[in-house]
Amino acid sequence: MSQPDGTRIVLASRPEGRPDPGNFRLERAPIPTISDGQVLLKTLYLSLDPYMRGRMSAAKSYAAPVEIGQVMEGGTVAEVIESRDPAFRAGDIVLSYSGWQSHAAVAAKGLRKLDPKAAPVTTALGVLGMPGFTAYAGLLAIGQPKPGETVVVAAASGPVGSAVGQIARLKGARAVGIAGGPEKCAFVRETFGFDAVIDHRDPDMASQLAAACPDGIDVYFENVGGHVWDAVFPLLNTFARIPVCGLVAQYNATGDFPGPDRLPLLMRQVLSRSLTIRGFIQREFVPTQGKAFQDEMTRWVADGTVKYKEDIVEGLEKAPEALIGLLEGKNFGKLIVKL
Repeated sequence: MSQPDGTRIVLASRPEGRPDPGNFRLERAPIPTISDGQVLLKTLYLSLDPYMRGRMSAAKSYAAPVEIGQVMEGGTVAEVIESRDPAFRAGDIVLSYSGWQSHAAVAAKGLRKLDPKAAPVTTALGVLGMPGFTAYAGLLAIGQPKPGETVVVAAASGPVGSAVGQIARLKGARAVGIAGGPEKCAFVRETFGFDAVIDHRDPDMASQLAAACPDGIDVYFENVGGHVWDAVFPLLNTFARIPVCGLVAQYNATGDFPGPDRLPLLMRQVLSRSLTIRGFIQREFVPTQGKAFQDEMTRWVADGTVKYKEDIVEGLEKAPEALIGLLEGKNFGKLIVKL
């Protein structure tokens, strides 16, 4: 009897600007066999995240790109189907990084076992996983919000931004969110509990942001760039801290950026206002912040102090269109593919 096939999505070509479905290819592939120290996984849920756009490009970055013909990278929640490692057995649910495929043979030492009774397993891809940790570590290690300060966060309805605002309020700061559209803005204000929310699609966005921040901005958690940064920049207080997590408005850009060179203005203000602008990749904080995050965020989610929203699409074949939509702000909450 022949071995049954699984499915996978590989990078078919590198996008120029906005990705399109032709940059991906859905394939059938034999389910792999495993060797000692490995487990065979069946993917249950796949995380889709903005960083994946960078992996599709050959441009120099903090991580190697996905090669043409290689399975797209991504975090997953998976079930162990077969194990050749004593730490795992069939039926265990694990957090892995096995990518856009239905089955994978992976080293057991890189897996984290999940307890479905402790929290919905999808939270390991969102509020209790990499996005939640990105918010926690970036805000607390770089932003360092103090009681009474104003924290502004872009993409406030997303998994990172929503957590940033809620953590800021737990630390005694005011949270001002920037989101796209009335529905998202209402959810950020009413469910996530932000003190104020501004719609970045409103032509009067800059003046509304200024009105929402009468004492200026002490911490700006950057997820977007573009015209959102333009509205935030004049409001930054002396000694403001800017954790730079993402620049999704620029991920599909090609060629030189339009307009005059504004770097001299930026650098002059960095100097005169003593601004701290710090880019980061969340993994650098794992040794110092990892345990505190797991302890605090698990408790906050369990008792309802921190809330979250998931946007789940069904079927691996839907992943390319869903990622393209994510880069354009079409998702609402943590975007997950259910296989």
